Amino acid sequence: MTKKFTTAATAKAETRNPETGDEAAPVSSRATRAAERRDAIVAAAMEEFITRGFAATRLDDIAKRAGVAKGTIYLHFKDKESMFEELVRTVIVPVVAKLNALPPPTGSVRDLIEAFAGNFLKEVIGTRRGDLVRLIVAEGPRFPAVADFYYREVVSRGMAGMRALIELGIARGEIHQANLARYPQILIAPAMIAVIWQSLFARHAPLDAQEMLRVHLDLIFGERRTT
Repeated sequence: MTKKFTTAATAKAETRNPETGDEAAPVSSRATRAAERRDAIVAAAMEEFITRGFAATRLDDIAKRAGVAKGTIYLHFKDKESMFEELVRTVIVPVVAKLNALPPPTGSVRDLIEAFAGNFLKEVIGTRRGDLVRLIVAEGPRFPAVADFYYREVVSRGMAGMRALIELGIARGEIHQANLARYPQILIAPAMIAVIWQSLFARHAPLDAQEMLRVHLDLIFGERRTT
C-alpha cells in the first residue's frame, strides 16, 4: 500500500474546482458570498412583493432584480411562500420580538407600552415594513397559508406580549377595565389603523399616529395629570 504524501502543489490542486479547474474559494468566503446572495434575494423579493403583490410576483422577476440566476433562488428557498416567510422573519418578527424582551418595568406600565408602541409606529409607518403589513392584510384572505404563518410568527406573539402588560397594569391598578386582558387587540388597534390609513387616506387627511396613540392610551389609563 502506497502512502500518499501531500505536497504544497498537491494541496493546491485539491482545492481546485473539479469542473472548471479554477481554485475553489475558501469555505468562509463561499459562505459569505452565499449569505450575500441570500440577502440580495430577500431584498429583491420585498420590492417585488410590495410592487406587484404576492399573487403576481414571479421568481423570475425576483431573480432579475437580485442579479442572480433563477436556479440560485432554489438553493435557498423551495418556493415563493417560503421566501415570503423568510421576509416576515427578517423584517417584521424582530420588531415584535422586542415586546417580549422588555425588562420588568421600573416605571408605569403605560410608560412601557407607550415607549414600545411609539417605537413600533416609527419603525413601521411609512416604511417598507408597513407596506409588507398592508400586503398581508390585502392578500391574506386569498392565501390562507401566508396569513396563518403571519399570525403564528407576528400576531400571536404581539398579542401575548400585550396581554402580559395589560395583566400587569390591572394588577398594579393602572388599568381598571379587567376585560381588556381578553381583548389585547384593542390596545394595538391604533397601529393597525395607522398602517391602513397611511396607504389609503394619508393624502386626503394625514394622520398623526403618535398623537392618536397618546389619546388611545388616555382612554385606557386615564389622562395624564399635568402639574
